[in-house]
This record gives sequence, structure tokens and C-alpha cells, in this order.
Amino acid sequence: MSATQALSGDAIADDAEAGMGPLEQQHRQSAAFRAASDTTRITPTHWHIAIANGLGWGFDGMDGVIFAIVTPFVIKEWSVDLSSYRSGVQIAMFLGIFGLYFWPWLADKFGRRNLLAINIALFSVSMPLVAISPSFTWFVMAYALVRFSLNGEWAIGSMLVAETWPARLRGLVISCDRSTWGVGAALAGGIAMFVVERWGWRMAFIPPAIIALIAIYVRMMCPESPYWVRTMDRKNRLRARTVGGQPLNPEDQAWFTKADKVGIRQLFMPDLILNTLLSTFVASTAVIAFSTVGLWMPLFLKEAHNFSAAEYGNFYIWWGLVGVTGICFAGWVIDKLGRRLGFALMLLQASVFMTWWIFATDKTTLLILGLVWGWGFLGVWGPITAYTAEMYPTRIRGVGNGFSWTVGMFCGYVLWPFVSVYLRQTTGSFQAAFLLIPVIMVIQTLIIWFYSPEHAGKELDQIAV
Repeated sequence: MSATQALSGDAIADDAEAGMGPLEQQHRQSAAFRAASDTTRITPTHWHIAIANGLGWGFDGMDGVIFAIVTPFVIKEWSVDLSSYRSGVQIAMFLGIFGLYFWPWLADKFGRRNLLAINIALFSVSMPLVAISPSFTWFVMAYALVRFSLNGEWAIGSMLVAETWPARLRGLVISCDRSTWGVGAALAGGIAMFVVERWGWRMAFIPPAIIALIAIYVRMMCPESPYWVRTMDRKNRLRARTVGGQPLNPEDQAWFTKADKVGIRQLFMPDLILNTLLSTFVASTAVIAFSTVGLWMPLFLKEAHNFSAAEYGNFYIWWGLVGVTGICFAGWVIDKLGRRLGFALMLLQASVFMTWWIFATDKTTLLILGLVWGWGFLGVWGPITAYTAEMYPTRIRGVGNGFSWTVGMFCGYVLWPFVSVYLRQTTGSFQAAFLLIPVIMVIQTLIIWFYSPEHAGKELDQIAV
């Protein structure tokens, strides 16, 4: 390339940068930010973002399964009856649920990257507090802090990936990141087999504390979201013009009227209310289904089928690993064939084989069928995390995502345990509670198929601005 061409290229770059807002010009001093802004190719920065989010999901899976696995041990150590334990879980989840709204709300105000690093680091500090619990009350409060810290990762990590990776790969990458939850679940199964049985349930909460290293990785290697930066520049520019008494064109006026409102009010404006209802429905029904499995499957296998901690720990290893393949497959399908078809395939497959599994009695059959329905049951969480991230515009994506999952977690982990434990106490088994899950998944399929928009392959600014 000649010197003249080089100078010309620099001039074009300078002209392009001159048209950017001050915040974007500042961030473009970072090579990582420039790489993340390039949606025409995959750069090392894109992989750093995906890996950071995947690691976070992996430890989320480890934490959730560890909590389920230690349930029988915690009940035994403090002689807690099932109703009291359920109430403790509900209190912990209720307090932790605030993190699902709080962290994404902050991320809309202050950016994705730093908030993601902070909440993951806080989670790692909180885990040892659970391990040293001197009483059941301490255990509940410490675990509430863990969930409050980690719950922000649900929304922020997915948003950062969605706002940096090319649209043609968005569903697949978000799903593959989500699949590392299964790896974490498998590691938790290993902890149950080799740690809990030998050294007790408290030691199970120590290994995940290493997650603090991820916060350092996120801060050093991952840039801020270009979509968020441009949104903030636009909002600041329009606010300055409004304050200065300058008129806005109709398009800017309409956008600023919405963007400048108090966060949650935007979700129920005419252009977003349907998306808010759909996203919240999908999140709520997904968490309701998962909470039954996440909270009570080890106890169900122990009570109804005499599984030992080592046996259901071994089951969790393979269940989690099979779930990885399901989530990755679902991510591929939703990018190639669409969101609706991806949901339908995974939900209906899980519904059929879970129903069969619920009525099985032989341990070998239970293990095999459990892995089969786990493929679809866990697999659908790839499409779900892509779905909720896509349903809201950048100006409100954090608040919207946070709202949907906050309502979902409240329904699934605060209200639904009343249903599960009531059915267990009146029927003598969790079988009836598990039978409701296939029904819920069929309803999800129908609502998504007939009412949800199709966002496969669309840039975020094509979906909403």
C-alpha cells in the first residue's frame, strides 16, 4: 500500500471517528473495543467475551447443583423439617432475586463489563460464608448473598455476548456459553462423589471460590459493549440539545421520550408491552419447571428410589455433560432454523421422556431416561437466554432482562415451592410435582410458537432501537 493510500485510510478513519460521540471516541482508544465493534468477523476479543461469560455460567451451574446435592445433609445436620427448609430456600431466593434486577439496572446506567466483573467477584467472596455456617439461619442468609451476587450474571453476561457477536452466530454463542452450566453441574456431581461423602457438605462450597479469577479476566480482556456506548452517547447528545432549547427531529424525539423515562416504565409502553409479557412468561415458566428439578431431584431420587449421594452425584455428572450437547445443539438450531423451532424441538422432546422417567422404577432405566430428558430440558436454556436478551432494545435491555428474570425467579423459587412441597406432603412423593413440568413445557411451546416474534439472524438494531 502506498503512503498516499495509507494517509487516505487514516483520514477516513479520522472522519468516521469524528462522527462518533465522545464516549465512543474514548472507548475506541482500546483495541479490544474496536475489535468487538467489528461484526463482520470473529476476533480474539469476541472469544474472550464468550469465554468469560461461559466460565461464569459454569460456576453458576456448579453452585446450583451443589446446593441441591447438600439438601439432605443440611436437613439432617440441623434437624430441619421439609416445610422449614422450603421456607429457608424461599427466603434465600427472595433476597437473591433482587440481584436479577439490581445488577442489570446498574449495567444500563454504568455499562456491562465492570458490573459483570464486580458481581462475579462478590459471589466468590460469599461462597466461604456458606461453608462456615454455624446455624441454618446463617446458611440461609449467606446463600441469599451468594445468589444476589451471582444472579446478575444471568442478564449481564448474555447481554455482553449479544451486543458484540455477529447476529448470524448470536444464538449459537449464547447457547454454547449457557451450556457450560452443564459442565459446572457435572463438576458438582464430582464434588458430591469425592468431597461431600469424605469431608462433608461444607467443603462443597469452597472450590467455586476460585471464580474470583474470572472477574480479573473479564476486567482485563473484555471491552465495554459498543451498543451500550452508542446508546449512552445518543442519550447524552439528545439531552444536551433538549436542555439547550434546540428542537429534535421526530425520530430522535420519539426515541428520547422513551429512553429518558424511569427504567421500568418503558417496559409497559405500547411498543414494548407485548415483548415484556412474552419474555416474562418464558422466563417464569422456565424457572418454575427448573426449580422443581433443581431443588428436589436429589431428594426425590433418595426418597422414592433409595439413591445414595454417590449415585445421584454420578448421575449429575452425566446429566450435566449431556445437557451441554443439548444446549449447543439448540443454539445451532435457533440460528439455522429459527427461535420457534428450536424451542419446540427441545421442549417437546423433554416433555415426552420426562413423563416416561417419572413413572420408571428401575435405577438403570431412571439413569438412562434422566439423561435423555435432560438433553432437551437443559438444552432449551440456550434459546431462552438468547430470547430474553433479544426482546428488549439496548436502551432498556438490562432493565427488561432483569425484570423478566426477577419475576421468573420469584414465581419459580419463592411461590412455586409451596406447590411442590404441598404435593409432596399430600401425596407422599414428589412425583406429582414432577408431572406438572411436562404440562408447563407444552404450554411454553404453544405460546412461543403462535405469539413470539422471530429474531434469528437479525442485528439488534433491526429488532429494536
